[in-house]
Amino acid sequence: MISADYSRLSAGFQKIARFFTQNPNVIALESISAIARQCGVHPSSLVRFAQSFGFSGFKPLQAVFQTRLSTAAPGFRDRIHALENELSQNTDSGNIGYLKAIVVRDMAALQHLLDNTLEDQLSMAAKLLAEADTIYVAGHLGAEPVGVLLRYLMTMLKRRVVLLDPADGLATEMARTMRQSDILVAISFRHYAKEVVMIVDNATEASVNVIAITDSQLSPIAKGAKVLFTIPEEEYSFSRSRAAAMCLVQALAVATAAMLQPTRTDAPRIPTVSEIEQTRSKRKA
Repeated sequence: MISADYSRLSAGFQKIARFFTQNPNVIALESISAIARQCGVHPSSLVRFAQSFGFSGFKPLQAVFQTRLSTAAPGFRDRIHALENELSQNTDSGNIGYLKAIVVRDMAALQHLLDNTLEDQLSMAAKLLAEADTIYVAGHLGAEPVGVLLRYLMTMLKRRVVLLDPADGLATEMARTMRQSDILVAISFRHYAKEVVMIVDNATEASVNVIAITDSQLSPIAKGAKVLFTIPEEEYSFSRSRAAAMCLVQALAVATAAMLQPTRTDAPRIPTVSEIEQTRSKRKA
C-alpha cells in the first residue's frame, strides 16, 4: 500500500514512508514517541500517516509490522545497532570513530544485500545483460562510480556498453536511441538524480527493460523495473558509501560471465585490460 500510494503522499509523509519500509522492526518494537524521534517528526504525524492508509490510528498499523516480525530478517537500522554493539571495543572518537561509523553502515548494507537478493533476480539480470544488443548505464551524482565500474566490467566481457554521462548534457537525448532489444541499468539513490529518473521513465514508455539499483522500492526508478535491487541507507549521511552497490555490480558481472561462458568447467573469467593486451601481443607475435 505504501509503495502504491507513495507518489501521492506529501513530502513529510514520504519521509515517514521511507523510514517505515527500511526499518520495519523499529516500527514493530518501539513506541510511537521513539519512532517519531528517529523519523524526525511529531508523534501526531505518525497517527495521521496511519489514518491516511485507512487505519483508525497508529497502533493498528504497527500491528501489521509486528505480525511480520516473527518471520522477517532484521531491519537495516537493527543491523547497524547490532554491529555498533559488536564493535563497541573500538574507539568512537576522532577520525577512527568516523571510519568505524562508515564501516558499520557498509557491513549492514552488505548483509542486507546478501539476505535480500534472490537467485532469480541475479539470473534474470544476467540474462538481460548477456542477451541485450546494447547495455545503457545511467548512474549520476553519487552513483556515478557504480555505473563506471559496470561499464568497465561489461566492456571486458565484450558487451556493447553506452554510459549515459551527464557531463555533456546529452544523456537524456542519448537514452532516446534505446530500442526494445537493449537494456537500461539505472543506478540512483537519495536524493535521486533527475536525469536518471527521466531516462527510466523514457525507457519504460519505450518498452525497454530496466534493471534498477536503488535504495528502496519507493524509489522513483523502481516502478516498472524488470529487475529491482534495493540497498538501504540512512535518511541522511554525508559519507554515503557505495560498497554494497559496487559488490552487487561485481556479482552481476560474474553472473553474466557465467552465462556467456557456459562451457567453462572452472569459475567464470572476466579478463582485465592488461590480460587482453597480452593476448593481442601474443597473437601478433
